[in-house]
Amino acid sequence: MTKTVVRVTIVGDEYSIRSEADPEHTRRVAEYVDNAIRAVMHGSMVEPQKAAILAALQITNELFEANRAAETLAAEIESLGAEVRHWLPPAKRT
Repeated sequence: MTKTVVRVTIVGDEYSIRSEADPEHTRRVAEYVDNAIRAVMHGSMVEPQKAAILAALQITNELFEANRAAETLAAEIESLGAEVRHWLPPAKRT
């Protein structure tokens, strides 16, 4: 896949991001990061670099929570699949 360069602005600084992802996806990711940093900075005097670290921690926590939820859902689906297999004729229980 071809890498494209997308120019984005995060907390007033412009960055050129080279990625194989769709440019619109890259813009949405950058906007999410920008919003997360600005939310940390809102109403406080924290400097942008520290706000970026705190935002990174927040985003990583969101990722971990989403992964945990996906693992839980996958386990529930596996459990339901095991229940359904018992109702199938023996030839279809693979």
